[in-house]
Amino acid sequence: MNISELSLKRPVLATVMNLMLILFGVVGYTFLAVRDYPAIDTPIITVSTSYTGANADIIESQITEPLEKQINGIPGIRTITSSSSLGRSQIVVEFNLGVDLEAAASDVRDKVSQAARSLPQDIDAAPVVTKSDVNSDFPDFKGTPSFVLNGKFLPNTGTWDALRPQLDAAVNG
Repeated sequence: MNISELSLKRPVLATVMNLMLILFGVVGYTFLAVRDYPAIDTPIITVSTSYTGANADIIESQITEPLEKQINGIPGIRTITSSSSLGRSQIVVEFNLGVDLEAAASDVRDKVSQAARSLPQDIDAAPVVTKSDVNSDFPDFKGTPSFVLNGKFLPNTGTWDALRPQLDAAVNG
């Protein structure tokens, strides 16, 4: 006896089986997890340099441009974004999605150390190369010495430590 004969002889059984199959499908569909954005680990490397007392033009010409020229030769770079301000240079290097973050960080460190010979001797410290974790839930601001809010200088008095639970609750619902 096959399923078609059974369905013809017992139509109520066939109807109940079809309804159960539909019910299981609907219940299973409601439990499917759907993410709005897939987990993509975009390789982003940041190079930061500080040079106390130097204006933005000096930072641009003596620090940012030599570092950019060295970093630009690394394969797999998608974009390079830099900013030079009073006493500070920051270069953000975004790599293509297929590039390994560890290998990219190593390549950037090598190029920065090559470029360090052409940088001014009296910079505060060697350029700092950091990897950015784009999948982290909330940035950690504990190491940041100060913030600028509405044009006013705000010293680090634990403000982020007090606001973090409220911001986490607002972001995570």
